[in-house]
Amino acid sequence: MPPTLTRFIRHGLAPLGLAALLAGCQGKPLIHSMPVHDDPFDSAPPIQRGLDAESFATLLVAELSGQRGDYRRATRGYLAMAERYQAAELAERATLAARFSNDPVLLEETVERWHQLSPTAEAPLRLLAGLALQRGDWVGALEKRLLLVDQGAHGELTLFMELALDAGVPPLPLRERMDEHLNRPAASDHPHHHDAVLAMAILEAATGQTQRAEARLNTLALDHSELPALWMTRARLALDKGNTTQARDAARRGLDVSPDNPQFLLLLAQTELQLGNVAAAEAHTDTLLEEHEGNQELRTTLASLFMEGGQPEAARRLLLPLVSGDEPPPAAFYLLGAIAEQEGEIDNALLYYRQVAPGDDFLRARLRAARMLIEDDRLLDARAFLRIERLRHEDHFNDLIMLEIELLDEAGMAAEADALLDRELARTPNDESLLYLRAMRAWADGNIEAMDRDLGRIIERNPDNATALNALGYTLADLDVRDRLEEARELIERAHEIEPGNAAIMDSLGWVHFRLGDPERALSWLERAYAAMPDQEIAAHLAEVLWALDRQDDARALVDEALQRFAEHPVIDDLLERIPELTP
Repeated sequence: MPPTLTRFIRHGLAPLGLAALLAGCQGKPLIHSMPVHDDPFDSAPPIQRGLDAESFATLLVAELSGQRGDYRRATRGYLAMAERYQAAELAERATLAARFSNDPVLLEETVERWHQLSPTAEAPLRLLAGLALQRGDWVGALEKRLLLVDQGAHGELTLFMELALDAGVPPLPLRERMDEHLNRPAASDHPHHHDAVLAMAILEAATGQTQRAEARLNTLALDHSELPALWMTRARLALDKGNTTQARDAARRGLDVSPDNPQFLLLLAQTELQLGNVAAAEAHTDTLLEEHEGNQELRTTLASLFMEGGQPEAARRLLLPLVSGDEPPPAAFYLLGAIAEQEGEIDNALLYYRQVAPGDDFLRARLRAARMLIEDDRLLDARAFLRIERLRHEDHFNDLIMLEIELLDEAGMAAEADALLDRELARTPNDESLLYLRAMRAWADGNIEAMDRDLGRIIERNPDNATALNALGYTLADLDVRDRLEEARELIERAHEIEPGNAAIMDSLGWVHFRLGDPERALSWLERAYAAMPDQEIAAHLAEVLWALDRQDDARALVDEALQRFAEHPVIDDLLERIPELTP
């Protein structure tokens, strides 16, 4: 008897574990183990039981491919068998393999198929919501969460809205979708309806509908006063309105409800600072520090709070114990530098900024130090400082070169910036990052010949530099250089072979096919690109192709969506100038 299908479902890639796949997704953790079933394909014609030779061979190749690290081939094998047998379990295994392929488009394809085969399962829906967030599609992520809610699950909508606003997502499209959700018949019967109401109040507050938000919060307080997020929202709404006392009262209620929540202590410290009660604010921060002894990040966060509240001495008292320790955090030196700079102690600030070790604050500290010197009319000192820092930190040599070029551009000294870049490239003529920077500067100046030369040099020395291949190919396509469009296509296709999951490269492929007069072929690439990375430039390309294919309504709808979704949309604006009929 040939091996049964469940044998492959239970073994093989299982040591990798779905925990790695699901742990990174937004929402509650979903440690989803491989299910154990009887053979689900007993009645699938024409096979009465188990696998035929072709299926066995396909699954065996998929298993071996996964063990050898060829996760794309493993994914395709599992996906083919999931289609053949309509097996959610195999789509789940395809998803696991795709997770390790580093191809977000392939991963989304497999998760979507998993969801189609098992529409009531939570795991694929939560994965799809997480993938939408990764590519910046917050409305799409909300749709998946609302599907979870429709199935009776907890969509964690309040947390989602807080994350969206923290990320700077335009709240209006989210509010409109939530309004539709709340106006459904029997929407209030859901066990977590209060979560949706609170999420809506957050969005209403963010879009200026403060009275409606407050009315929702007042109603919620009658039956759900135990919700910490209710009091957090009330406190923040009061702060936004400038009612600091009311915000403090809400934070106190929140602390009563959730005594272990440090956010309420932070809010209390913030409100006391705004009310001028520095001693009370410090008492709250002392409580936090006692409860989280040794937490360096908390101490630097509190120091930032006091700096924002105009209390640099209180901030300094929090920071000095950190820099005298054995492993001082870079953020402490950065903040001490900022305090010294604020107080006009330029040289003292410079000493602090120089002590910020490589990490998140490293380049920010050098940039701030150099700008501080330039604002003090010490441009030569700023450039000397950056030159010395390049010698001290060779791993960041190019980053610091780019930083100096940025500062020279800001100072209106583009010629000096170009000279610095040329000088460094004369010293290291094959440095790919500097060649790429010079190519992009040439492109910005309209010097396509110089850009072509530098990108070509990168490609000649490193034929696998997908960024350079795509940049040159896309530029030739975008400029519609007729005698080089085939070359552009070849460059972009090479880039795609190297990075098949790169949405920007998929966009370039679509655009070059459009330039070559094949809008149908362009459409599929642009749709994949936009699904993987919603971006105003890709939206503009996709809308233009839809228009060329006589799908005017779809094109206008996409432009309308893009205008609402993206705060800045210069490529969309340019498209509307060229094709005014596309205006929604």
